[in-house]
Amino acid sequence: MKLEVKDLYKSFSGKEVLHGISFNVESGKALGLLGRNGAGKTTTIRIIMNLFEANKGEILLDGKKFNPREHQIGYLPEERGLYPKKKVIDQLVYLGQLRGLTSKQAKENTLYWLKRLGVEEYKDKKLETLSKGNQQKVQLAETFLCNPEIIILDEPFSGLDPVNSQILKDIINELIDNEKLLIFSSHQMNYIEEFCEEIALIDKGDVVLTGNLGDIKRQYGMNRLAISAVDLSINQLENIFNSELNNIVKIIEIRKNDLIVELLQGNSKNDLLKAIIDLDLDIEEFSIYKPSLADIFVQKVGEDQ
Repeated sequence: MKLEVKDLYKSFSGKEVLHGISFNVESGKALGLLGRNGAGKTTTIRIIMNLFEANKGEILLDGKKFNPREHQIGYLPEERGLYPKKKVIDQLVYLGQLRGLTSKQAKENTLYWLKRLGVEEYKDKKLETLSKGNQQKVQLAETFLCNPEIIILDEPFSGLDPVNSQILKDIINELIDNEKLLIFSSHQMNYIEEFCEEIALIDKGDVVLTGNLGDIKRQYGMNRLAISAVDLSINQLENIFNSELNNIVKIIEIRKNDLIVELLQGNSKNDLLKAIIDLDLDIEEFSIYKPSLADIFVQKVGEDQ
């Protein structure tokens, strides 16, 4: 399957909050939907789910207009949506039946997912009596209950400790291997990097960066190097680069242990290395800069306050 979000516009009370959002996601791949708070991620997800209607634009599945009611969709919202005063098993079975399962199927699936997520012992407890992490696991069980084709996870690791995070990681990897179509939204960039081949970065209602994450990292690392020196503080190294090597590179970022520099046009890594040798600097690190997704996020939207 291929889901295409095409040129979405949305306004509330005359204020436009989405200005033409577009991205694609395919089965067997995960798309990381990124952005700061208020960027438009949740509004976009709610339009996909048909909870909001777009003012303009369309959503297609395999080239045809997407109707969420015709497909099993697992949606985990950032805000919990279950009933705090109801027993866990009762409400999950009820919700499974609402989504088309028989009573038997709903109970079997509920018990499977509660056990898989390590909360089967709480099946007869009221949801409000559970810890935050266990409530999150019940919410996840509800998301996966109906073997959905399309899965949208908004901050799924919220409240989970490292052990339970690993359980969820294993489940997500299985879903991808089983050709599910997955949209993953999180502020925890390490999870996006772990699962997502593609990303769409939204800022103030616009997609400002989209594409294959590996390609984007290579693009952002192009002509950039990470450099540190033995017996020189980072401030001393910065001063040398600014005074002696400013015709070859410019400093992009100053870190605790190294400088991130970018080659100026017409210069090569060999030119920089030769100049460093001529200055008799004892270099500890001279490597291609490999930006993290967090680095890219900050570079792209972090300074736009």
